[in-house]
Amino acid sequence: MTALDLVIRARRVVGAAGERACAVGVRDGRITAVAPYDADLAATEQVHLADDEVLLSGLVDAHVHVNDPGRTDWEGFTSATRAAAAGGVTTIIDMPLNSIPPTCDVPALEVKRKTAQNQAYVDVGFWGGAIPGNVPDLRPLHDAGVFGFKCFLLHSGVDEFPPLDHAQLQAAMREISAFDGLLIVHAEDAHRIDDAPPPHGATYLDFLHSRPRVAETEAVANVIELARATDCRVHILHVSSSDVLPLLAAARSDGVRITAETCPHYLTFTAEEIPDGATQYKCCPPIREAENRERLWDGLRDGVIDLVVSDHSPSTIELKHLDTGDFGTAWGGIASLQLGLPAVWTEARKRGFTLADVTRWMSQAPAAQVGLRTKGRIEVGYDADLCVLTPDETFVVDPNALQHKNAITPYADRPLTGVVRRTWLRGVPVDIEAGPRGRLLNRGERG
Repeated sequence: MTALDLVIRARRVVGAAGERACAVGVRDGRITAVAPYDADLAATEQVHLADDEVLLSGLVDAHVHVNDPGRTDWEGFTSATRAAAAGGVTTIIDMPLNSIPPTCDVPALEVKRKTAQNQAYVDVGFWGGAIPGNVPDLRPLHDAGVFGFKCFLLHSGVDEFPPLDHAQLQAAMREISAFDGLLIVHAEDAHRIDDAPPPHGATYLDFLHSRPRVAETEAVANVIELARATDCRVHILHVSSSDVLPLLAAARSDGVRITAETCPHYLTFTAEEIPDGATQYKCCPPIREAENRERLWDGLRDGVIDLVVSDHSPSTIELKHLDTGDFGTAWGGIASLQLGLPAVWTEARKRGFTLADVTRWMSQAPAAQVGLRTKGRIEVGYDADLCVLTPDETFVVDPNALQHKNAITPYADRPLTGVVRRTWLRGVPVDIEAGPRGRLLNRGERG
């Protein structure tokens, strides 16, 4: 029998059914064997994991703002994909906004792909954008390989990516439904936000009150009704308010094709602990109260929330306005791409969840959501995208040690549990000191 390229033997290999001791065989970048630990598998390279190490499937982060081109001082494909690899993430899907131009037509997609081509240390796919006036661009973008379309229902934070009103949202959903695409929605109601007290100053609770829960509730309810009418597949981004969970559950029971995600910061931090002026915590929708956080964990336990992704939305340190601590003027976004796995695992284990749960939320479910048929599992036929985690090892977050371009994150100085020791992309170790070898992905292809 021809020798495999690689065999990794681990006492703990995490699959969909839990953990077991395995030998994972790889040939030509694909998993070709998942055998008992002592199986007689010949390979060019044999790797034996230590007793404190666990083998996981590489994470799929379907919500990453790379900002390249146009705002590369905020982040770029080199820094973002290095951070991803260092955090056990082997595939990212890049958001269409914060780059210039935004990915709202095929020429802009080609600019994005050309920019990423020789910078990607992990595999990269792209979302398209749904903005006013670009309904004719949606099908061409779909045919060109984007994984779906993002829209906002209120100001996005950047003028070049405007929001959809009710009629525009309905028109986009009708068009996307016609080719069975996927619409992903930043669901906050613009009118409710406009009616709330505007954010200003350094008091976090004032900022929290400027983005009330009812804004999410009404926006999600509206999306559900339009999805019911158009039969469009929809996905609710970065759920921060647990009040939307009953709406999501009821819609699914009625046959509405809707999924939802939340993010590590909503599962980790609480409004009560955020100091005034600490604008590194600002994100939209906002981090809410402790009781709300626990209900989000219940939503994961119940399966109402399908997946956990970073919503990595970095900026320069200057745009966070740390000098004034003004939540009204600071950029709203949290840098966390490299830290998602340990952040979620730190909190999940406290609540009785397992690594199988974490990999389901952060690897298997995101891959399934975007249709990556060879990502997210340690199974025969899947890409050998793998990471090694020491789940009992702790560390304190040093922003200067992260691969993110700008050394600012609310996780600074926070102790976390779970250290990523190495990452493989299609069976080859990712070396962030060497050249990039990530691929650019298209919707529907096998990897």
